[in-house]
Amino acid sequence: MAGAQSGSTRDFVVEDDVLHNWRLLLNVQDKTMNQAADLDELSLFRDMARRAFEQEITPHYEQWEADKMVPRALWHRLGEAGLLGPDVEEQYGGAGASPHVTLAMIEELSAMGFGGFASGYGIHNNIVAPYLSRHGTEEQKAHWLPRMVTGEVVGALAMTEPGAGSDVQSIRTHATRDGDEWVLNGSKIFITNGIHADLVIVAAITDPGKGAKGTSLFLVDAHAPGFEKSRKIDKIGQHTSDTALLFFNDVRLPAEALLGDENSGFIIMMNELPRERLGIAAQAIAASEGALDITLQYVQEREAFGQKIGQFQNTRFKLADVKTEITLNRAFYEQCARQYAEGRLTADTAAMLKLASCEMQCRVADQCLQLFGGYGYTAEYPISRFYVDARIQTIYGGSSEIMRELVARSILGR
Repeated sequence: MAGAQSGSTRDFVVEDDVLHNWRLLLNVQDKTMNQAADLDELSLFRDMARRAFEQEITPHYEQWEADKMVPRALWHRLGEAGLLGPDVEEQYGGAGASPHVTLAMIEELSAMGFGGFASGYGIHNNIVAPYLSRHGTEEQKAHWLPRMVTGEVVGALAMTEPGAGSDVQSIRTHATRDGDEWVLNGSKIFITNGIHADLVIVAAITDPGKGAKGTSLFLVDAHAPGFEKSRKIDKIGQHTSDTALLFFNDVRLPAEALLGDENSGFIIMMNELPRERLGIAAQAIAASEGALDITLQYVQEREAFGQKIGQFQNTRFKLADVKTEITLNRAFYEQCARQYAEGRLTADTAAMLKLASCEMQCRVADQCLQLFGGYGYTAEYPISRFYVDARIQTIYGGSSEIMRELVARSILGR
């Protein structure tokens, strides 16, 4: 891993003017964005972020895909650029921006075809940081958040286990009291940012026999004795998302590692799921827009039977359907983003959003790849990455089947 990283980080720099302008924009933003995002200002955030991503990520991404890992240095560079934890409170090193800004960063990465890293970025900024900000003590926030903002610490969330995926209530990882400490044992699988992680929020049973009501969350230092990481899990897509199996063998945790109250873990996770699913929807919709953009360019250049592919009625109708689906899903997404900012986004609405947007993303990627013909099936054409990166979206963060059940319960009961 070290060799691959060192080889892919040569000339890994960002122009100083991009960093300076981004930091300046963060510093002068109108704080009323915490109530409702100002569209003009948010557009400036997007433009500056895209410029930074184009300089920091685009030249290296193909190599990182081949390495199946982004270099650790990327997190440091994004921290230097002020691109990590934008909605973390200012007292902990963030900009105190609206969650809209974090979601916009996820969108830009996704639209640019960086689906794997968009997932890791979302875990760090849209899940772990908010968990800490909303449920951590002052001491916990002061210890972890400033270093998450600089990139010194990379965050991960560990809920899924080999025998417990969508069924979070079936987790077996457990923490037992031993004096003033907790002793953690168990394992987690499919953990995004698992290799690079320095901080892992771990869900563990603390009161056996109570199921979900006996679950707690812990802030686990990934460098603690007894904490082990597997090699990176090899996936069919999202290669730059480092995904790992984690093992906890008598990991001793101080009392202050408990996040929130004892046995309140399941409640915290359920309360935070709407934001997690909002972030996944941001990936789905922006990636679909990115796939459509490169497909529109291709069909207006590629010729068959003496005319541009884009002139065939089949192509025109297929892309009209794609554009319509994306537009409808974006409207729903923006409505949900406003509801989240106002504290009104419900679990069932977030489930509908994730279900609709991720299923749409897979359809869009499939339709767009089809229009590339055989070229679409080659790694040389970026549409193939949009296709394979999309597939996991209907699985993680709550599968489509679970989303349907949650929506059904909201209208029919259990």
